[in-house]
Parts: sequence; C-alpha cells; structure tokens
Amino acid sequence: MIKKRIAILGSTGSIGTQALEVIEANPDLFEVEVLTANNSIELLIEQAVRYQPNAVVIGNEAKYQMVADALSRYPIKVYAGSKAIEQIVEMETIDVVLTAMVGYSGLMPTINAIKSKKVIALANKETLVVAGELITALSQENRVPIIPVDSEHSAIFQCLVGELSPIDKVILTASGGPFLHTDIDTLKTVTRADALKHPNWSMGAKITIDSASMMNKGFEVIEAKWLFGVTPDQIDVVIHPQSIIHSMVQFEDSSIKAQMGLPDMKLPIQYAFTFPDRVKTDFKRLNFKDYSTLTFLEPDTGKFRNLAFAYESMRQGGNMPCILNAANEVVVEAFLKGKIGFLEMSDIIEKVMCRASFVQKPTLADYCETDTAVRTLTTSLIR
Repeated sequence: MIKKRIAILGSTGSIGTQALEVIEANPDLFEVEVLTANNSIELLIEQAVRYQPNAVVIGNEAKYQMVADALSRYPIKVYAGSKAIEQIVEMETIDVVLTAMVGYSGLMPTINAIKSKKVIALANKETLVVAGELITALSQENRVPIIPVDSEHSAIFQCLVGELSPIDKVILTASGGPFLHTDIDTLKTVTRADALKHPNWSMGAKITIDSASMMNKGFEVIEAKWLFGVTPDQIDVVIHPQSIIHSMVQFEDSSIKAQMGLPDMKLPIQYAFTFPDRVKTDFKRLNFKDYSTLTFLEPDTGKFRNLAFAYESMRQGGNMPCILNAANEVVVEAFLKGKIGFLEMSDIIEKVMCRASFVQKPTLADYCETDTAVRTLTTSLIR
C-alpha cells in the first residue's frame, strides 16, 4: 500500500486526536501533511512538534503569532483564519482530507477538497446535513469518493462493500444517550453536566449534547440519505444501548447485515484511511461472552423531538436541513452556557423551522445566507 499523506481538519478534537493515534500506529502507511484547529493552540503546537506536518492552520487569527513563534524552530508553515483552512486542502501533497471540524464550519473546506479531487474521510456530518445535494453532486462530478467516518455510516458502508443488490432499508443504531430512561418532566431540569455524561462514547461537548437530545441521530439520518441514496422511508433508527451493533442494512430478500465491534472510533477512522484494504490492529476484540444480552428499543420521538424534526426537514428538502442545523448550533451553545433549558432547545428549533425563509432549490449562496439569517433569528428567540 502506498503511503498516504493526511490532512486533519480539526486535529485537536476527539476524532482528530484518535486519527493521529491511527497514523502513529501505522508509520509505513500514513504521514501527517496538515493539521488545523480553531482555538486549542497548546495541543495544536504539541501535535505539530510531534508529527512534523508540512503546515498547520489556527482558525482563530488572534492566536497566529503564538503558534508561529512556538513553531519557528521547525520547518512547518503556519497560517491562520477560516479562509486559510478552506484553502489549505488544495495543497498538491495531500492525498486524504479528514474533515473532523465541528458544525457548519466544515462545509467550505470540504467543498474545496472535493474540487481539488482529494479523497474525503467525512467525520463532519453537518456538511451533508446542510448541503447534501450539492456535496453529492460535486463528488460525482469530480469522481471523488466520500468515505464515512461516523461509526454508524462506516458500519453501513462496510455492510455494502461487495453488494450489488438494492437496499431495502438502512437501520441506524443509537445508544439512547444519558437520558434514555429519564422521564420528560425530569428533562426540564437536567443540567449541562448531566447531558455531558454519555454512557458509551467520549466526544466533544457539542456532539455529546446532540447525542443527548438525539439531534445527532437526526443528522445521521439526513447524512445516510445522501451517502447511500435512500429515501426517508428507507431509514430506520433503533435504540441499542450497548453500542455493539454499529448499524445494519436490510436487503430486498429480507436478509440483514450488521457491522459489530466495541465502541472505538479508531476502527472507522483507520478503515476510511485504508479502504478498500483492512490492516491488522491491536484494538481490543469483541468477546460475545461479555455481552450476553443485546437489546433494541423504539426511539421516543415525543420525548426526543429533534429526531422527528430531522425527518421532517429531510422530507421538506430544500434549505430546511440547513435551517435545522443552524438553529441547533445556536441552541446547543446557549444550553452549554446555561441560558436555556434542555427541552427549550427543541422548542426554539421548532419555532425557527416555522419562521425561517424556505428555499426549495438552494444554491451555495442560499445555504450561506440561510445559515447567517437563521443564527440571527434563533439568537433573537433565545433573548
């Protein structure tokens, strides 16, 4: 296998740091070409010194000089700003771009990477939520593969390798998060700390709150539509608290294939980097004797309304998923800062979906305008 040069957008986050572990464990297969971060300069500097990339980008321009000074002794180029992150993916020396940035910020770098014909290892689900139709058209036009890194979509992707038969449905599993068995009255008073206690996965604050509210699963439903060319009616969600089955595919003959394993993001990250090959690892193996019972439940969309909103936005199409994403990013930040309650996030999102301007056939400019306008509208409703 030819050594691949990897750009990690969001190297200081949970996915980014685990991707670096995968690269470090396979020095004959991968090398770090570019690292980017938004604010975490100490960790970015530490990573740059350790992995010696060609270039690093700090999103927060105010922190450029600190990064530049710290790396002045090394042959590492240093850039700053969101525009630099968008442009760095065009470097000819990059083979694979891992998009592990959080939220809407991952959209433009992913678009530029596709136009530059880089293989996309997609961990930024908001890219397909916001502009799925545009992104899939671009990837087909440029003949660029988009390989999913989310454990659920990686599972479906792995189940489909070698299959020629039509999909009957895809079945996304969900852990249920920390509030699976919490009644709706109690949810009115849960705190930031309560919501950040995910039972199975270690993730950043934003995605952990999305998991607690099941918006994360809603985004994954939208993402699945674009990745696998299925309709909303062909996407099911099932609560599977043990997180051993990562997702499933049912074929038209009724057969179901599942991808299983212990909860560990390094496996889907490595698979995205090595596809179509598999590479031996020392990851802990699943022992079925440790899991005598695997359980499955129907999601409660009365309690977790965000999942229902995601299906509704997907059925409406146009810029509605973009509206959903922008509103969610604002309310999650407000919840993390203690400005609104847990259930209020869904209340505000519902109002925004009713009030925001709908565009049936949005362009990239429409998506950008929608994102800005919806953030303003959502903020006004919080105030």
